[in-house]
Amino acid sequence: MFIPFLWLTFGLILLIKGADWLVEGATVLAKKFNVSDLAIGLTIVAFGTSAPELVVNVMGSIEGHHEIVFANVIGSNNFNLLVILGISGLITPLVVQSSTVWKEIPFSLFAAVLLFFLANDLWLPGSYTVSRFDGFIFLAFFVGFLFYVYKQLSSDPSEIQTENKSYTQLKIWGFIIVGLAGLVLGGRLVVNNAIQIATVLGVSEKIIGLTIIAAGTSLPACHFNSSGYAQEC
Repeated sequence: MFIPFLWLTFGLILLIKGADWLVEGATVLAKKFNVSDLAIGLTIVAFGTSAPELVVNVMGSIEGHHEIVFANVIGSNNFNLLVILGISGLITPLVVQSSTVWKEIPFSLFAAVLLFFLANDLWLPGSYTVSRFDGFIFLAFFVGFLFYVYKQLSSDPSEIQTENKSYTQLKIWGFIIVGLAGLVLGGRLVVNNAIQIATVLGVSEKIIGLTIIAAGTSLPACHFNSSGYAQEC
């Protein structure tokens, strides 16, 4: 029991640092090609900080551990909304823009409602699955949301600011390669040892996914949010 927990912790550390290194290297590389701060924030930072959840869920899906997949997605969203916003609100009052209240928050609610209906399978009542077709539906709405965010930020004169750093090509690609390796290895360790812990404790994989995995894979986004990047936290 103690050894799997240590490996799980090490896997989460690799996921967090892997995302950190990947974003670091990719951001500096993009700056060398004169990519705007806006584009970097919308692509590299946004996707990089979600990479731990993506890696864990892809591995869990391939290996057939569907409870971990759903628990990680739901648990991460709950962790971001309830824990991170709760702690932030305790520290200082948070000013919310009207566009967030009337546009972004309803879209998040819509995403949750869409998952509810698709998981209950609108096409085959009584079946509880998210099919490949449902996956295409989710991705289509995500592309639409990215376009909306891009249009919103394009009309906003303030841009996401990234720190200019001077790295050699070797160091840049070192960050990217090591970051990707950390994500893959960390994801494998997290999934395998989470299953072992669930088996030893006699609890479902869903419980582990809703708690330890969800909190751990959410930390990179919180780190970059505190560093000045606009993220889901």
